[in-house]
Amino acid sequence: MKFMLKLWMAIHVGLYRLSQGKVGGTMNGSKMLLLTTTGRKTGRAHTVPLGFWDRQGAWVVVASNSGAPTHPAWYLNLRSKPQASVQISDRVIPVTAELLAGEARAQAWQGVIATSPAYAAYEKRTSREIPLMLLRPRK
Repeated sequence: MKFMLKLWMAIHVGLYRLSQGKVGGTMNGSKMLLLTTTGRKTGRAHTVPLGFWDRQGAWVVVASNSGAPTHPAWYLNLRSKPQASVQISDRVIPVTAELLAGEARAQAWQGVIATSPAYAAYEKRTSREIPLMLLRPRK
């Protein structure tokens, strides 16, 4: 199963990059971006496709890990080194990640589950609070 997920992600990333987001730019009605983080253990670049939501000139991504009890590696990488980059369509943008908390998280979460109810199901599968990361463009 893990092999299949890695294979699917590699294909998705490759097609997204080659087509500049024309293939793989949406999934299940959500807009997709490519997030490239620096591995906290390896120091190597890691890229994952993620759904995103626009928020005040930045982008929200959800560290749901499909409701698994553990956080996804990309989230742990961002917590260790918040400087990353995103590719949205044909644009590659350097970003800084910020963990949303309190009222900001609550408002963003309502927007996420309103447009993508699967995340509410993921929330029910896990005892952890699903983190939301705000990716702000660096100047």
